[in-house]
Amino acid sequence: MQRFGVIMAGGGGTRFWPLSRQALPKQLLNLSGKDLMINETIDRITANIPKQDIFVVTNVAQVEKMKECVDGRIEDNHILAEPSARNTAACIGYAAFEIIKKYGDGIMCIFPSDHYIKNLTEFNRIIEDGIRAAEANNTLVTVGINPTFPATGYGYIRYDKNENTIAKKVIEFKEKPDFETAKSYVESGNYAWNSGMFIWKASTILQNFQRYLPEVYDYLQQIAESMNTPKEYETLSWIYPLIPSISIDYGIMEKSNEVVVISGDFGWNDVGSWDMLDALYDADDNGNVVHGEQININTTNCISYSSGKLIATVGLDNVVIVETADAILVCDKNKVQDVKLVVELLKEQGKKHYL
Repeated sequence: MQRFGVIMAGGGGTRFWPLSRQALPKQLLNLSGKDLMINETIDRITANIPKQDIFVVTNVAQVEKMKECVDGRIEDNHILAEPSARNTAACIGYAAFEIIKKYGDGIMCIFPSDHYIKNLTEFNRIIEDGIRAAEANNTLVTVGINPTFPATGYGYIRYDKNENTIAKKVIEFKEKPDFETAKSYVESGNYAWNSGMFIWKASTILQNFQRYLPEVYDYLQQIAESMNTPKEYETLSWIYPLIPSISIDYGIMEKSNEVVVISGDFGWNDVGSWDMLDALYDADDNGNVVHGEQININTTNCISYSSGKLIATVGLDNVVIVETADAILVCDKNKVQDVKLVVELLKEQGKKHYL
């Protein structure tokens, strides 16, 4: 079957404020020093999927910047614009109908736009295994990550490690656990981190939408009926904001009995918050991860990111410091998940120029 890549790139990256902004979110930043995160994602999946069959789903406000950033890697008509953010179920369903209506059925490989992958050879092998499993059966394949430590910031997937198959039946999805629970998950060997990467036939996921998210399906079907007609954009613009906002995990994956997991270890990191920057940069002898001009005295286990100004620290431990042209973030390293609360407060206060 024909293969399609779908990259979800509509997020705001609020946990990476103040560097990540609405006009230039995390996926459009060069955090690694090599290329923009969206371009790194496109390039790594071309070993499995032809570049001409890759789609990007983003927010309508980011479309022009996205076209500029991907620099010809993706055809303009493969950059799908969401009129409003309606979470991952709507995003994936929209892309599935786009593929079905314009190209026929095929294998959809779903990727977030902002992950870091160290071992590309192993990553591409796992994706190839997932494609074969989805093509052979009407299954929903989720890509799991073999946990290397008891992470409390990731969701987990429970499966039977003794099942004699590459794609193992998912027993249940577990939300982000506390430390002791995460530790027991890792020690059992029956859990994988939930990477947010999925593989399935477009027809199979739409059948699951009909079964588990019929309201979302009905709205998307109305949009699909206008595809390839002059009314497509108009229909999308007024119907899409009406779609219930729900994640694909909660709406379908946690309910369907057709879900399997293929897990592996390929140096994955979701780079979801500032404390994960050590996936992109090596720490110094004092455990500090730094970017830009720095002077660090008696400073340990810190993350310090300068966009231009010198950052000088004295006697700090376990702190995140981020400097941009108009804002400075100082945060306890254990509280980085709460950076998004700053963004929420700025919205409430009407300080849009900081967003």
